[in-house]
Amino acid sequence: MSEPGRVAPARRRGLADEVADRIREAIFSGVYAPGAQLREVELSQALDVSRGPVREALLRLEREGLVRSAWHRGATVITLAPQDIAELDSLRGALEHLAVQRVVAHASDEDLAEIGKTVELMKRAEDAHAMVRCDIAFHDAVYAAAHHQRLDEAWRALRSQIHLFLLTRIGLSSDGYLAHIPDEHRRLVAALQARDTAAALELFAEHRRHALDVLITEEGQRP
Repeated sequence: MSEPGRVAPARRRGLADEVADRIREAIFSGVYAPGAQLREVELSQALDVSRGPVREALLRLEREGLVRSAWHRGATVITLAPQDIAELDSLRGALEHLAVQRVVAHASDEDLAEIGKTVELMKRAEDAHAMVRCDIAFHDAVYAAAHHQRLDEAWRALRSQIHLFLLTRIGLSSDGYLAHIPDEHRRLVAALQARDTAAALELFAEHRRHALDVLITEEGQRP
């Protein structure tokens, strides 16, 4: 316990952070699919660390919305329910609406060029998981170009769950995903570069609808 009037020394959490990064990467790479169990003993052996950092890492990932813990099942990768899908889509839409408006009004030519570079990287995506990473990187660049710190922080808080949203989408159907996504994003970039707010907002909304429609159609129910 710290003395009155003094701040307690900070704990070093570097190892737990690294473990969280490794587990997150495994989820995003498809090693652990939605619903997969994340057993502390197995993870500590695989990562060659004690169970303490693994436990801390799982708590961090739970706060990010990637993992759910239950006393009778332990930790599992979250499976998005229809309500989760609807809430993520609506919140993403609200944040993205403001981001697009800000990019059109405030982004520099260099900012727009950085967004365009992420689309060029899509040409080298070898599989759907790599394409999802490029998709997320595109949106990282859009929020950075909005020049709005709290908006970017709101996106960062939601980012892992949107990544899981897109992984769920390709898990249900990846037909045409690799072929169509780059062209979709090139149209988004063109609208931003043209500083056409109305067109950009419509194209970004359409982009979101495509992912949502796959989730709704493939699961056979509307959120």
